[in-house]
Amino acid sequence: MNLSLSLLSDQFLLNFSYLWLIVIATTIGIIIGAMPGFGSANTIIMLLPFTLAVDVDVAMIFMVSLFVASHMGGGITSILLNIPGNGGSAATCLDGYPMAKKGLGQQALVLSFVASTVGGMVTALMSIFLLPYIARLAFYMHSVEMVVILLFGITLIASVASDNMLKGLIAGFLGLLIGAIGADHIYSTPRGTFGFIELYDGVPLIAVLIGVFAISEALIMMEQSSVLSETGMQMMKQSGWKETWDGVVMSFQRTWHMIWTGIIGLIIGIVPGAGASIAAFVAYQQSRLYSKTPEKYGTGVPEGVIAPESANNGCASGDLIPLLVIGVPGGTTAAVMLIVMTYHGVQLGPRLFIQNPGLGYGVFITMLVAYAVMLFTTLPLTRWVSKLVMIPTPVLAPIIIAFTLVGAFAPRAYMFDLWLTLLFGAIGYVCRKTGFNVVALLIGVILGPMLEANVMRALRISGNDPWVFFSSPVGNILWALLAFSLAIPSIVQWRRNRAAARTAAA
Repeated sequence: MNLSLSLLSDQFLLNFSYLWLIVIATTIGIIIGAMPGFGSANTIIMLLPFTLAVDVDVAMIFMVSLFVASHMGGGITSILLNIPGNGGSAATCLDGYPMAKKGLGQQALVLSFVASTVGGMVTALMSIFLLPYIARLAFYMHSVEMVVILLFGITLIASVASDNMLKGLIAGFLGLLIGAIGADHIYSTPRGTFGFIELYDGVPLIAVLIGVFAISEALIMMEQSSVLSETGMQMMKQSGWKETWDGVVMSFQRTWHMIWTGIIGLIIGIVPGAGASIAAFVAYQQSRLYSKTPEKYGTGVPEGVIAPESANNGCASGDLIPLLVIGVPGGTTAAVMLIVMTYHGVQLGPRLFIQNPGLGYGVFITMLVAYAVMLFTTLPLTRWVSKLVMIPTPVLAPIIIAFTLVGAFAPRAYMFDLWLTLLFGAIGYVCRKTGFNVVALLIGVILGPMLEANVMRALRISGNDPWVFFSSPVGNILWALLAFSLAIPSIVQWRRNRAAARTAAA
């Protein structure tokens, strides 16, 4: 793969010549990223006439900028309103929203933006210089390895449900059952569809996401006068530029945390179909696991915001690597990019980096420039965007319901999806009022179908031999890491108890 300093400098100059386009694309991306249901793929599809009319380099600059901005934008509503803009930002709600309720929404937004930028830029740089080696990871990640990776994410159910393990596990299993609705992955036999054709493809994730988070949160808001506590309201009224700077300092005090969680996102993103949702939840689970104070997660700790946001944006680079290197899109947005590049006559795969290396490497240069632009444009706005939580809930709640219902309708344009969203809104509301964890439910819905698909695929390939899950060297390494990760909390607790006993004896 032809990589030289002159090639990189030419691509930087090309991107800076279209800086105005990057600003427009990132602005659109942040807005649609913050609106549940309005994904980057849908937006790029609506703007296809533009991307097909211009030169392929310009089209890729626009699409990549919009794509990475939508990853960053999803954290805004997750933090301020407990409403994830997309599946990748759902884990951000766990600590971002508690920070906002305490009046630390401004700092949480800064943490989100800085972590997104660092995670995205580090993985983009890694992709540029290590692309031939990183691309090979996709060839080692088969169904067996994906089963173990998905189990890493599913173990987060136990983590988020630590306050009430029984209710958390019930919510998680309910999510797994909901995820099983639809045609099965082998024989396409309908399961739990109740005769509705709209459910044959499974329960739409957007309907679940908007229902259990946005609609239920809006109903909870109606029961109180403000999102903020009294102390939080006072802090928000007195907030200024100092809080923005505090957020920046908090972020860079955890630089290594941003880097390694971003790398998790990159590795998971390389696997076609894995996506940012898995990356964010796995990164959060690993961050909590290796923390010295795991009991504080879920109460509003900076690491709980940094980990999922960095992984979410690290996944953006990973999504595009299989598209460029082997011509297989890593996600929906990458599939739309494939259509545009094919229309322009671009031949994807190894030949791309021989015939047109500027386009191949230019994608990651665009990411670097877009993240830099977003950081300098979003940080000054956190002071005012964070004031959103000061709007009285009788005004805020109806606006949330109206916008999110439009977002639920947009992906498939089915009225059925609106009713389904309201149903999940009622389920989410009941879960919140009775102490069942809605995040655990969402984890089950997101990861359950992927786990089932990979388990069934591995068994079919092996002739129903269960030992296939231990037949891969990479898979066995991942199994060992999973076992080690599950054992760490017990080991740490044993050491703490032993130290406390020694102290008491002394």
